[in-house]
Amino acid sequence: MKTSHILAAAALTLLAATGAQAETYQGVNTAVSTKSRDEVNAEAVRAAAAPNQNVTRGSRGPETVAVSKDRAIVEAEAVRTSYAPDQNVTSGSRVNSKVVSTMTHPMDARVQAQQGTGATAK
Repeated sequence: MKTSHILAAAALTLLAATGAQAETYQGVNTAVSTKSRDEVNAEAVRAAAAPNQNVTRGSRGPETVAVSKDRAIVEAEAVRTSYAPDQNVTSGSRVNSKVVSTMTHPMDARVQAQQGTGATAK
């Protein structure tokens, strides 16, 4: 009985010793800023006085978009992609399958027909 009391006391002492460890206090962090107090205050006043600051996005009219390509080029790319013969087929569509495009693209066939060369299918 004494051995079990000694073991229980040792376990509780060990538990208390590990649980009693606390973090050290490093003090209050100092603020690091490149602006002076007056500059920050002036910026806050400008932001508070800005018009329409609480208006939800999109309620001020259409937003501007940076255009990187000509509209006709983007439209032609979209049409070409939509006419691709295997656009909805992936290699995972069937077990152990590979996507091999054997069909000529309809837009290429039209261009070849207009040029008089004729399209050939494999």
